[in-house]
Amino acid sequence: MLRTLSVVLALSAYSCAAQSIPAENASKSDACQRAVAMSAADRGLAVLVLKDGEPVCSSPRPTLDQPYELWSGTKSFLGIMAAIAAKDGLLSLDEPAAATLTEWQDNTQREKITLRHLLSMTSGHKSRVGRPPGYGKAVASEITAPPGSKFLYGPVPSQIFGEVMRRKLQASGKSGGPKEYLEERLFAPLGIENYKWRNGPDKEPLMPQGVVMSARDWAKFGEFVRSGGRIEGNRIVDPDAFEALFKGSAANAAYGLSWWLPRPSQSKDAVTATTDIDDYAELLPVDMVVAAGAGNQRLYVIPSLGVTIVRLAELDLAAALRGDQGKWSDYEFIKLALESVDAKAPPVAN
Repeated sequence: MLRTLSVVLALSAYSCAAQSIPAENASKSDACQRAVAMSAADRGLAVLVLKDGEPVCSSPRPTLDQPYELWSGTKSFLGIMAAIAAKDGLLSLDEPAAATLTEWQDNTQREKITLRHLLSMTSGHKSRVGRPPGYGKAVASEITAPPGSKFLYGPVPSQIFGEVMRRKLQASGKSGGPKEYLEERLFAPLGIENYKWRNGPDKEPLMPQGVVMSARDWAKFGEFVRSGGRIEGNRIVDPDAFEALFKGSAANAAYGLSWWLPRPSQSKDAVTATTDIDDYAELLPVDMVVAAGAGNQRLYVIPSLGVTIVRLAELDLAAALRGDQGKWSDYEFIKLALESVDAKAPPVAN
């Protein structure tokens, strides 16, 4: 019932707005209306499309400012945190995690794990999606594959990275943990204030899935990424570390360091199985990067087209637990969103 109502409201809002749209912009308005309706039909809550920083397509305004769960969209902040920390001299991506996690020292398997392995989900830790352990339990988790050999998507590597950041910040004399660090270095400068970051069982912020944020604020973050990590012209990230975030690993070309990429991949798991991005990778903009969360939460950033797209939705937890992936198509949604901004849309798939 709620899903039907959201579709009706979205269509009604655009029907009223369409009366004042010039004829030459009618096709763009139609594509926008269809993008919003497509999202609403699949539990969509908010859509926002920016072109060169300006909103050109959106769902009704109240939904844009309401914070919603990003779920694993939260992970997109971790790679950026690492790139900022590299700029601040706190870490390097290829340093052994054992340099900070001293309990890993003198363990031949754990000593080989780098921060890059953690952020690319290739550290060898197998974990259950949706069930993040606390930082301490994550650090003690079993390793089931040699570092770098397999893409094993789950919450444990992200929680371990949270503990690494917590200890590094403490050792540097900074107050607070990774959440406070991002607030100071990124969120506050971007004007992101109305958000929450849920804690895990150990009362520490959940690195894999804890952020609750509005479409408008997530779009601010997307614009930051589109700018190459700049705020008011000042680059606050290490350029090499930032570039590394958007390169796939040997184990999974479709996943960088906490970001999904439009690359063909054989690595299917509970998250990538919900998207058709890798199926149509050759038709999508090569520089597009994606943050993705359960329930098809999405942030698409396409620097070459000057486009940032946010889509937030209600998570049907029961369906997710049943393994019901639904009928969502990232490809079709991206196509409509790009048509709505008169950007070069990908071709119609055969």
